[in-house]
Amino acid sequence: MSREVHVQFCERAGVKLPCATHLVILCGSQAEAQELLEQVRQWTDRAGLTLHPVKTRIVDASQRGGFGFLGYHFERGHRWPRDKSRAKFREAIRQKTRRLNPRPLSQIITEVNRTLRGWFNYFQHSVANVFAAEDRWVRGRLRTLLRRRHKGTGRARGRDHQRWPNAYFAELGLFSLAIARAKASHVRHRTH
Repeated sequence: MSREVHVQFCERAGVKLPCATHLVILCGSQAEAQELLEQVRQWTDRAGLTLHPVKTRIVDASQRGGFGFLGYHFERGHRWPRDKSRAKFREAIRQKTRRLNPRPLSQIITEVNRTLRGWFNYFQHSVANVFAAEDRWVRGRLRTLLRRRHKGTGRARGRDHQRWPNAYFAELGLFSLAIARAKASHVRHRTH
């Protein structure tokens, strides 16, 4: 296999390309990584490009710290959504679950499900514990909305979990990230 890096750009009228893309190169040793980094530097210099001084680095992904790439964080053989990815996800859900949202809960859940499914489809290969935490957070947002509609104030509290248990939201069709992850994991294990 050739060690050359081939990049092909395609332009047409009215289309502008973003700044050079991100690249991850996996190596077997520190020495190999240093050698390849130097080759990439030479290649980018010849192309009139520069490597980002902060983002360009050699990382031992088997150690604590890892690296982020395309919304994921990679570390010690695992991957999960970066904090920034989770924050964007939560902000999208917040926009759809505002306490004063007048739409019926079924419509709100339909909108929330679109975001949940899209986020799951992209991040489904993350470690499993990510999904249960996000499910709890989404249900908490919905409980807070319901609390407000029933003349309560503040965020959802202990009794609200009995008033609107997880099963209540499941019956309304709320998509569960954790259940989807368990099903996807089961299917992957069965096919291997």
